[in-house]
Amino acid sequence: MKKVLMTLGLALILGSSSVMAQKFNSFGKKISAKEAQPVAQLVSKVQGTEAIPAKVTGEVESVCQMSGCWMKVKLADGQTMRVTFKDYGFFVPKDIVGQQVVFEGVAKNKIVSIADQKHYAEDGGATKEEIAKITQDKKELTFVADGVLVPKK
Repeated sequence: MKKVLMTLGLALILGSSSVMAQKFNSFGKKISAKEAQPVAQLVSKVQGTEAIPAKVTGEVESVCQMSGCWMKVKLADGQTMRVTFKDYGFFVPKDIVGQQVVFEGVAKNKIVSIADQKHYAEDGGATKEEIAKITQDKKELTFVADGVLVPKK
């Protein structure tokens, strides 16, 4: 009887962990969703620092429509944070707008050049008129992700 209960318990544990693994599609480095903090908490933690490692969860606002090589995640103040992928080593699906994703890597405040802003705008599908309005460097919160989890549909 003990063997049956132990076998059943082990099967339940293994089964539940495989179900957890099936909740997300994984891109880049394998990460887990455990201990991911809301993106709103990240904003205050990165203030006054050059860069911090973090695991974050947030809602996708937009994705590069050329190849999925970046995504923007909504911040609490109505702004967005651009998330790029380490060494362009992986991309995310282009149809994940509105989904809650988990990503791990390094957050930092940086100055984004006019050229980079125009490049991102073009990748995002902006019109020529919208791109022409970009005339100044911009300070923004950015994130370089090692891995991303996207909920399975």
